[in-house]
Amino acid sequence: MNFTVLFNMQQELDAKIQAQHNLENENLVDRKILALLVEIGELANETRCFKFWSLKSPAHTDIILEEYVDGIHFILSLGLELNIDISMHFEDRESSATLTEQFLIVYENVSAFKHNLSMSTYKNMFEEYLLLGKLLGFTSIQMEKAYILKNEVNHKRQQQGY
Repeated sequence: MNFTVLFNMQQELDAKIQAQHNLENENLVDRKILALLVEIGELANETRCFKFWSLKSPAHTDIILEEYVDGIHFILSLGLELNIDISMHFEDRESSATLTEQFLIVYENVSAFKHNLSMSTYKNMFEEYLLLGKLLGFTSIQMEKAYILKNEVNHKRQQQGY
């Protein structure tokens, strides 16, 4: 994935949202962390990986991918809040975790980031989220394309007073 391009796209969207909603001087870190946690929950709900009591199938892959990239939006946005070096390299991790275990690992890393807003906790959070995407069966190309499409949707939503 070209993270420099993604960070730049997110920066443009964030600036538009902050200007439109008069939030330029407001600290949005906590709200963005909560939004990320909600998006992760929505993603888990669509995968149904934890619903041992149900026989219903997971949502269609396109829906799961769209939910997944919603999380990428907030992770990129949080990186921008930290003034992250947008050319930062993210490791391609491997794991033997189940999908449920990886969701829990992601939640733990978001919590660690919340308690220590550092580059290292940010990097770990993002890498674990990218690993979640891989465990969901998505390639980096699919993730990047889906992010770009959703970014366009989010710009249109802002124009329409979403």
